[in-house]
Amino acid sequence: MEDRVSISISEGVADVRLVRADKMNALDQAMFEALVAATDRLSKDKSVRVVVLSGEGRAFCAGLDMGRFAAMNEKGGNGIPGGENRDLTKRTHGQANFPQQAVWGWRQLPVPVIAAIQGVAFGGGFQLALGADMRFLTPDARMSIMEIKWGLVPDMAGTPILASLVRDDILRDLTYTGRIFSAQEAMSYGLATRICDDPRATALEVAREIAGKSPDAIRAAKRLLNNLSVDPGPALLAESVEQQKLIGSANQTEAVRANLEKRAARYVD
Repeated sequence: MEDRVSISISEGVADVRLVRADKMNALDQAMFEALVAATDRLSKDKSVRVVVLSGEGRAFCAGLDMGRFAAMNEKGGNGIPGGENRDLTKRTHGQANFPQQAVWGWRQLPVPVIAAIQGVAFGGGFQLALGADMRFLTPDARMSIMEIKWGLVPDMAGTPILASLVRDDILRDLTYTGRIFSAQEAMSYGLATRICDDPRATALEVAREIAGKSPDAIRAAKRLLNNLSVDPGPALLAESVEQQKLIGSANQTEAVRANLEKRAARYVD
């Protein structure tokens, strides 16, 4: 876990960092496992009052590791985190499957989570940021619901969270096009909480402020706010069903091949 995610705890604040800076903190199997393990550990630590989630280096998280996409192009490969040919519809963590838990686990923590985002948060990395209660961005940060580029749909708990944050037509625009949008656009869409020059430093400052409040009241507040959302179960399952049908299909394989070969895709109707 330590080679993908580091955790240090001081005065009630858990400073959680993605430490795969050489790969822009991309999501490989080890990263998925480390993220799930991190939320499991933090959920049991009564000393933790607030979590700050950030990535080392020039990016928060660039999304799924390119090796995963390459695996989708191999015979019998699907690039699914958690094992080849994994059944995405199987619920492994309550209402979520294994890849979803890497994001949904942060939403389930009994304490607030602040994501500090620099560089890019693309695809799965963007969904990871959505797992936090708040998102602090640098002015030049960029985001994207990038799954469509690879012939896929968001399937890491992004859709039920996005539905509570973004206007319906904006969400459809971002999902259908996969376009990259700025921190300023993220703020206008409801996807950014603050824009600041040093989001991690600001997040740690805010975290220390929250940690100074009654832990009972803070945990109660998170329970109340989480309960405002509709039941995420059907949306989480729908993500898995749709994604499983897409992975390995002719057009999804062509999307991956075209991107890897840097050419226009040739889709079939």
